[in-house]
Amino acid sequence: MKILGIMSSPRIKGNTDLLLEEALKGAQSQGAETEKLLIHNLKISGCLEIYACLKDGNCVIKDDMYNIYPKLLGADRIIIASPMFFYGVTAQLKAIIDRSQATWARKYILKQEMPDSSRKGAFIAVGATQGEKLFEGSTLTIKYFFQAINVKYAGELLIRGIDKKGEIKDHPTALKDAYELGKKLAQH
Repeated sequence: MKILGIMSSPRIKGNTDLLLEEALKGAQSQGAETEKLLIHNLKISGCLEIYACLKDGNCVIKDDMYNIYPKLLGADRIIIASPMFFYGVTAQLKAIIDRSQATWARKYILKQEMPDSSRKGAFIAVGATQGEKLFEGSTLTIKYFFQAINVKYAGELLIRGIDKKGEIKDHPTALKDAYELGKKLAQH
């Protein structure tokens, strides 16, 4: 089983990164092969609404996203990790999601064969605020993104009130919860 972890925080070894690392360790404990994709240094344009993807399911923008499509479509499981920026996922992650319009076109417009529908994904998010609706928009975005790449939303770990780098280590259960999320995702 191949599990792709997408780390969308620009803060390496920060809270989001530590949680994703634990989730990947949990998956590895079940024999999964894992890959961690750091997206903060990649050059990925936002969607330019050219709509060339409606013709053949391929985006005509040639940048680092070109190498991400096969990873998104080839993984058995996907774990997305993002800090909350103004109640949303990072701009880097949002660019990947928006550019997945091409896979949406393959699935819904062109009716092309998509990867196995038994694929699953999970979302890990960390936010500084205690806001009641902190994760609502991002969770919905991730669910629709997963639909576009034929992945079932199968789990989440959403943590409020954490901001300072490494502060997640002081949370009573977060790292263990992340490990268990990865473990569970790899078992099914």
